[in-house]
Formats: sequence, structure tokens, C-alpha cells
Amino acid sequence: MKVALFGGGPASLMAAYQLSAKHEVHIFEKGKRVGRKFLVAGNGGFNLTNQATREKLTAVYSNHPQLHQALLNFSTNDTRTCLSQLGMETFIGSSGRVFPEKGIKPNQVLQRIMDVLEERKVKVHLDHAFIGFDQANKPIVLANENQITIEADHYIFGLGGGSWSKTGANSDWFKHFNAINVQTLPFQASNCGLDVDWGDEFQKKFAGTPLKNIAIQAYGQTFKGEAIITEYGLEGNAIYPLVPLMRETLAKKERAYVFIDFKPNSTVEMLQSKISSAVIKPKNYTYAFKLSKAMHAIAKRNLDKETYLNPSAFATCLKKALVPIVGLRSVEEAISTVGGISMDEVDVQFRLIKHPHISIVGEMLDWDAPTGGFLLQGCFSTGFKVGQFLNQSLR
Repeated sequence: MKVALFGGGPASLMAAYQLSAKHEVHIFEKGKRVGRKFLVAGNGGFNLTNQATREKLTAVYSNHPQLHQALLNFSTNDTRTCLSQLGMETFIGSSGRVFPEKGIKPNQVLQRIMDVLEERKVKVHLDHAFIGFDQANKPIVLANENQITIEADHYIFGLGGGSWSKTGANSDWFKHFNAINVQTLPFQASNCGLDVDWGDEFQKKFAGTPLKNIAIQAYGQTFKGEAIITEYGLEGNAIYPLVPLMRETLAKKERAYVFIDFKPNSTVEMLQSKISSAVIKPKNYTYAFKLSKAMHAIAKRNLDKETYLNPSAFATCLKKALVPIVGLRSVEEAISTVGGISMDEVDVQFRLIKHPHISIVGEMLDWDAPTGGFLLQGCFSTGFKVGQFLNQSLR
């Protein structure tokens, strides 16, 4: 049987790998190479998946039963086993993220995957852009200025999310799926920076400064890690997990904020004990509490004079420094997006309910997850699920 895939990202490549053992597989990619977003993701620290499994794994994804089922069916351990079978060993970092063995670069991982697909006779068609469906709901691609209707027994779409347009990602495909009565949800930024009105003086002085070993708190959730002060606000691994909450709050036109705990490993009492036996002046706060100048400036921003001049009260504020949030960064700047094809449009096998000859994989579907290997794992799991199902159902 013949299966046609559209898009050359990690979800499509996983599906192609599974299907190629039994079927004739074709990948249609609009760019001049596959895996462009895969390679860009590797520039920020190439975490292929995460060590979390079962409930700890599914808990970090937005609550979609279909996605959770796929994650349990093909989990993080399965990803590591699959990579090992391809000749690429991995290790778990201190944060729980899973990386390829030291010395292995993203382009080497991608090349190994492509070599295996070539060995399995998968045909890759570059510069073939999906431009819509014909009257029989068969995909049409544009290649060398020619429109070609693709004939296959099943079609898989993995056209990706909306971030990083330099890799070819966009929402142009929305209109084509809307035309066949498939609901799409606008892309919104996820895993992105938060806008803060720092003021020109603060911004000029501290933009680019890291905030290390902190915890970010908001709406009952706390995430430890690091953040970076940017010209527009805050970014970093302690920020990204809170973006869904910020997005929801801002959409309601409600006040959005985070609290920064500059000393997550110390209690208020422990901080106050550092200054109990001496007279501490504000100019000595950075030394007494081991603060960077940026931390001191943020902690001071929203304090009245009386609180700031009281060392004990200032110590208390170091555990909960208020930072008002005024917005999220754009889809273009985000690491990932939510939106795309509604999960209500697909069945448990990720087939379109209205068009069961078409399956959807990866970030093209409306799901959300933080960074740390979880985005790639979601792509791998959905790609595997579709490939596994089609191997069983296509004869």
C-alpha cells in the first residue's frame, strides 16, 4: 500500500520509519531539505526527550486523552530505545532531559534517520509544497510550477506549528483544511518570553542579565530554574511552563503577574538570620543576601520606602518579588505554539473524523507542552501512533 506524508518534521519522520517496513512511503516537503525545525531546536541544547514516564509524563501536556494515550503507547523510554536501534545512544542530564551522547550533533542525528529511511526505500520529494485538496479531497502539491494531485491509500499531514517561520512554519495550510470543513484554532505563542514594562533605565542597565537559581511563582504553581532579563521582559526555563497560565489570564483581560523567589533554597527565617547580628544598610543588601545588582533592583521596584529600608522586611520580599506581566511575545518569537487542528476533529488514532483517509501528527494538532524534550516526544508519540495503526489496518 502507498502512504503519502506531507511535511518533513520529526512526527512525519517517525511515522515514515514505522510504515516503511510494510508500505511504500513518500514524503513531500516544501523546502530544500527535511528536518529544518529539528535542526533549529538543536541549537538551544539538543534534548531529544525527557526521563519522565507515565503519569509524570502525561501531566505536563494539555489534557487531551488522545495525546495521553499516544504518550503511554510510545513513551520516552521507547524513544531512547528506538534511537539506540538506529545507532544513537543517549544519556540523561541533571535536569531530566535526554541528550544524544556527547559529540553527536543534531545534523548527525537527522542524517542517520534519513540514511535509515533511504535504506527502507522511503522516497523524499523536496520542493513539493502542499497547496490544497482537489474535489475528491486528495492533496495537491506544487512542484516546478506544476500542480500535482497525489494518489495514495492514506495521507499523513505533519506541517508543524506556527513558530520559527525561517524553517518554513506558518498557518497557510489552515484555509485548505477549513475548505474541507475541518476546524482550526488560531496559533498562539507558547514557551515564549513574557513582556514586562521595565522602564528605559532598568532595561538599558540590565537587559541580557541572567537570574540564576531562582523560582518563579504564579497562581499556585512554582518552577525552579533560570531566567534572563531581556529588553522586553523575561525569558528562560523557569518562565516557559507558566506561559499557558499567562495566556489564559491575559485573554480574560485580568491582571497577570509572577513572583520571583530569589532564594528558593532558603526560608525567610534563614535570610533574616543573616542580618540579625549586625546593622545592615540598603547599600549592603547585595553583599548581605548574596544578590546580583539585577536581583536587588527587581526586589526594590515595587517596595515602598519604609519596607525597603527595613532589612528584615526586605529579606521577606526576596522570597516573593512581584513582577507585573503585560503580554506574551509573538508566535514568531515563540519556541512552540498552541492551536492548529482541534483535537475534536481527530479520533484516537489521529485520523480526521470527517476524512478518515487523512491523519494528523505533531504540532499541527492543538496540544501544548513545556520545553525539556517534551515537544519532540509529543511529535514522536503521535507519529508512532499513526504509523502503528496504519501498519495494522492497511493491507
